[in-house]
Amino acid sequence: MSINKWDERYKEAQFAYGKEPNLFFKEWLGKYLPGAILMPAEGEGRNGVYAAQQGWQVTAFDQSGEGRAKALLLAQERGVAIDYIVGDLEELEFAPESFDAVGLIYAHVDADKKAAFHHKLDACLKTGGVVLLEAFSKQHVEYNSADPKVGGPKDPDMLYSIAEVVAGFGNYERLLLVEEEIELSEGKYHNGKGSVVRFVGIKKCARV
Repeated sequence: MSINKWDERYKEAQFAYGKEPNLFFKEWLGKYLPGAILMPAEGEGRNGVYAAQQGWQVTAFDQSGEGRAKALLLAQERGVAIDYIVGDLEELEFAPESFDAVGLIYAHVDADKKAAFHHKLDACLKTGGVVLLEAFSKQHVEYNSADPKVGGPKDPDMLYSIAEVVAGFGNYERLLLVEEEIELSEGKYHNGKGSVVRFVGIKKCARV
């Protein structure tokens, strides 16, 4: 969707995907000691705010100013603080190896930007840092067609395959890499059965 359409979605009084964290993100984040975490495409902040509640130092970004406003309200409601930047990863600069974790929760980007997106995120993650990724898979097109309430991009090129994850994060120890059907119940726009790719990886070394 365009920035304007995301702003329109996030202007709604209710939180588009709810206030509670993604279940996969919550489960796996709890396995690691808190440090600095980067949350791309963070929307209304449900995952970043949860991470802050667990003691993580959160840096989030998204293209939507309305999303940022909602995220900061949620953070205030939960008694935590997050650093939230409005912008695109192409425009943002983060210090090399400055984060202990990256949370990629439904952070879908255009196909022609995907490789550069992964490369830039990898560069700002410390060796030994973890990537937590949940995203709709290529198969999700069929689920979306059958039940639009489950949400997700309609462009197949924006969806994920296991092969793309392997290519994007080849310098990682893979703790988990699966494609599976799940039942989503996240606010107004993620409801029903969907197909997702889930990845947990530990950065072994810097790319050459």
